[in-house]
Amino acid sequence: MNAFFAELLRMMGERRDAVLAVVVAKQGSAPRGAGAWMLVSGAGREAGSIGGGAVEQDAVNHAKSLLSEGRCGQKEYCLYPDSSDGLDAVCGGNVTVCFWFIAWDDAAWSRVSAQALEKIADHRRAGLVLDLGGGAPALTEEGDGGYRGERDRFFMKVFAGERAVIFGGGHCGQALVPILASVGFCVTVCDDRPDYADPGLFPKAERVVLGSYKELCEGFGLTSEDYVVVMTSGHACDFEVEERALRVGSAYVGVIGSRTKTASINARLRERGISEEAIRSVHAPIGLDIGAVTPQEIAVSIAAEMIRVRAERLEKAGRSEKMCPMCE
Repeated sequence: MNAFFAELLRMMGERRDAVLAVVVAKQGSAPRGAGAWMLVSGAGREAGSIGGGAVEQDAVNHAKSLLSEGRCGQKEYCLYPDSSDGLDAVCGGNVTVCFWFIAWDDAAWSRVSAQALEKIADHRRAGLVLDLGGGAPALTEEGDGGYRGERDRFFMKVFAGERAVIFGGGHCGQALVPILASVGFCVTVCDDRPDYADPGLFPKAERVVLGSYKELCEGFGLTSEDYVVVMTSGHACDFEVEERALRVGSAYVGVIGSRTKTASINARLRERGISEEAIRSVHAPIGLDIGAVTPQEIAVSIAAEMIRVRAERLEKAGRSEKMCPMCE
């Protein structure tokens, strides 16, 4: 939700009131699940989305009405073809959307937004606690519980996004960074070549690091939460990075290259004592098989694979929209 907090503070700085719309419950099929959010001003949707289409448009209009009245609210949407809502929706479900009016001078929202952005910058997880009665928001350190609802409160996860570490700043890496950044990854790029470890090539990256891959692997501090993309300029460097990522059990390890190269590196990994299970976890050749050829197409295939892995991990951990107990 970093986009929400940043946008809200910007609007408050411009002395503009806002309405936060959040899907707090879902039954059956619907465009988005619990936790989907949208920020609305008098001009319309400013950031976020609760699924688009008729539901979102109606929610925008309802938010504008609440904005003019300066109050909070709640609205339920029935997404069945025979519904009397007049939305012409055939999803086959129901969603409940809560609306929070936020005045431009609301000290509580200003304070919570600033604190949340600090936590996001430090990669610390947190939770946003929303009072369903329209009371003041709060932050909690319990940020791993995903989206969940109680009788009078709704909890939303707040974190900066998973860290993606790209080893190799070549053409594919340059194409990949903006895509990953656009879907919520915090991207770091590492390269041993000064011309490719140039922050100017990666305006969407959080960090760009220059150094030998051996030094980077030993001192960078890869963790089991990291998504590691290996596309250095040589097989030897690829091997060093891949071995390190597997030893720490990174969440995702993808290596660019042919099947022949993969077989050769796998043999060396076995010699170094890396388990078969760890080797099988590597995505090599990297990316989904969509017939990608150009660096841009390859970047799309890699990003799609990483999104899929992230979704599977979040669902397993109970932090995805699908796992909200109010939605089943």
